[in-house]
Amino acid sequence: MERNLLKKAIDLAKANVDKGGGPFGALIVKDGLVISKAANLVTLKNDPTAHAEVLAIRKAAKKLGTWNLEGCELYTSCEPCPMCMGAVYWAHLDKVYYASGHNDAKKAGFDDSEIYSEMRKEVKDRKISMQQEMREEGNEAFLKWMEKVDKEEY
Repeated sequence: MERNLLKKAIDLAKANVDKGGGPFGALIVKDGLVISKAANLVTLKNDPTAHAEVLAIRKAAKKLGTWNLEGCELYTSCEPCPMCMGAVYWAHLDKVYYASGHNDAKKAGFDDSEIYSEMRKEVKDRKISMQQEMREEGNEAFLKWMEKVDKEEY
């Protein structure tokens, strides 16, 4: 773990607060080099998915020309939220280094507890109504995918 890289993520988060953004910063690093960096732009861009980690992953994937970020590490000012954790796994990052924990974020008003709780519930018991329709028609896309010989699996 490179302390200076984690410090850069923290500094990015602090600078972002001064710009009117959220207190989160992230870097994607490969072989000790910073491939991308981003800060939380949720309120500045009116985009609820514009978390620092997701934006850094997007930039790194674009720069490297691949969706697969194996060999890369994430340095982030705070433990990733459930959405960002999903992005970390889908991107196949090797490791995550973070400074503040989710309980620290909760104290500052960034509470993911409800999301974690909802994810453990049965679909029918979730706060936001979710109703499955047209399952067979929807599965046609999966059948087409499974039959495709030249697919790039991820």
